[in-house]
Amino acid sequence: MNSVMLLIVASCVFALAYRYYSAFIAAKVLALNDSNITPAYTCNDGREFVPTNKWVLFGHHFAAIAGAGPLVGPVLAAQYGWGPGFMWILLGSVFAGAVHDFIILFASVRHKGQSLAVVARKEVGPITGVTTSLSILFIIIVALAGLAIVVVNALFKNPWGVYTIFMTIPIAIVIGLYMFKIAPGSIRSGSIVGFLLVLAAVFTGHWVAPGQPLAGLADIFNLTKSQLSVALPIYGFCAAVLPVWLLLAPRDYLSSYMKIGTVIALALGILIVQPVVNMPFATKFVDGGGPIIPGPVWPYVFITIACGAISGFHSLISSGTTPKMLEKESQARSIAYGGMLVEGFVAVMALISAVVLMPGDYFAINTSPAVFAKLNMPIVELKQLSALVGMDIAGRPGGAVSLAVGMAHIFSSIGGMSHLMNYWYQFAIMFEALFILTTIDAGTRVARYILQDIIGTYAYAPLKRTNWWPGILITSAIVSFSWGYLLYSGDVATIWPLFGVANQLLAVVALAIGTTIILKIAEKKSYALITLAPLTFLTATVITAGIMNTNLFFKRGDALGTTNGTVSVILIILVIVTLLDSIRKWLELLKTDKPIGMNTSDDDICPIGTDKPNIPS
Repeated sequence: MNSVMLLIVASCVFALAYRYYSAFIAAKVLALNDSNITPAYTCNDGREFVPTNKWVLFGHHFAAIAGAGPLVGPVLAAQYGWGPGFMWILLGSVFAGAVHDFIILFASVRHKGQSLAVVARKEVGPITGVTTSLSILFIIIVALAGLAIVVVNALFKNPWGVYTIFMTIPIAIVIGLYMFKIAPGSIRSGSIVGFLLVLAAVFTGHWVAPGQPLAGLADIFNLTKSQLSVALPIYGFCAAVLPVWLLLAPRDYLSSYMKIGTVIALALGILIVQPVVNMPFATKFVDGGGPIIPGPVWPYVFITIACGAISGFHSLISSGTTPKMLEKESQARSIAYGGMLVEGFVAVMALISAVVLMPGDYFAINTSPAVFAKLNMPIVELKQLSALVGMDIAGRPGGAVSLAVGMAHIFSSIGGMSHLMNYWYQFAIMFEALFILTTIDAGTRVARYILQDIIGTYAYAPLKRTNWWPGILITSAIVSFSWGYLLYSGDVATIWPLFGVANQLLAVVALAIGTTIILKIAEKKSYALITLAPLTFLTATVITAGIMNTNLFFKRGDALGTTNGTVSVILIILVIVTLLDSIRKWLELLKTDKPIGMNTSDDDICPIGTDKPNIPS
């Protein structure tokens, strides 16, 4: 089958979903109203709450939510064939992930940009507030470590990649100063200059290679895994502390150009090359026993694809940085729902990049040599691909390398580019690292918000203030150290399995909260099905996977297995308690005849005052 068919089907499904389904949710279910002044204006403090151009904010939001999941997850899920992963990406993105992101962003905006835990406490009750807070804190620390380990594995001993990623930081600061302070509102000129500088950073990266003009700097950027495991948390701390307009927003915005541009280029490459899908619709591993993912297609394909269809981590961004920067309520549709559909499209591109490889080559890359030898599969182009890339690509599990090889193979198949495959490969590796790193910086900031809220609510009230510098520094340091410690002391085998289930458990919590909100505000109670339906399916899927993972963890019989198993049990219990408390609330709300509205009347007054600025039309 021609891979172009997958591309066309995905494009049509996503376009129709955005045009009709998201419009229905915006108009009928949530009733978005631009006369409601957003917290970006009412709480504008020039640091956390900053009205931001919708395109800049879309870039930040997309860069923040699009991490390792839509890139690596579909590649690993290709073990089961192209069919199961492709169908879940389409259905999950449209009916679960995008709905999840949209409703949580709406709820946070109505609650003056407060976190998911605060929304849960006010809309469901104190029990759900506590369990949600604890769940989020556990999950986000594990998630940040899980995302960071992919970056470490992509960049260690890769000076070209480290140089490019490093250069995006000063570029972002310069562009942030220009667009927000020197020439406020100069989005077009700032975007053009920033985009060109990012491209320059990408293409000058090879200058640090041996024999190139900047070869003397190679040792500075040639970092080990341990060095990167220290550098990344330090960067996360800085991103969480500095004003959002100075580093986080412009860097994510500019990075999104590279992300979306590369995805569009890959789509065009597929249209030009029209590679054949070599992986079958379903493989023999759908019943379990696979060399990459040992479990059966249900529930593991849904857990493995993760952010490519739905991700609980997105709820932290939708109730973290994004609601504090939104100019108008109506923009939540394009930023949240639209952003998730774009991420679903990225997941489709990643899946295509994997399934156009010959099955034997795909499994040879994504398994160890000892495991692959037992599969009795022939390799077809592996040696040729290794020669073109300039390195042995066999036995490099994790998904990142096979994705880079698949992308490079497609690009280099365009006329006249076959001799550039090694450059395309390095470009793809950097693309993946940049994709994930923008999630880490926003995630660290969001984790700081959450920790401030927990300590400020239950221990020391001043820490809850987002403009109090001691609280900002202390909580940022705690968060950065926590996920940095996991990163420094662990590896993919110890972090990623726990991350996969934890991330989806958080999505269950967010959908439960979303169902409560719809029952409170919607004209028809039946509208709650838009969140209740995906919630029901995801609950059964994720808890089943969590129990299966827990059994595997405890069977290890070592301290690491016991730790991971214990954390898994705690998370599952917290989620079950949240669901039971939510059901109690739903039964109460089903007895009401008319919408009662959200519980926003007692929201804390913004610390900078109550004056509402004049908002330009």
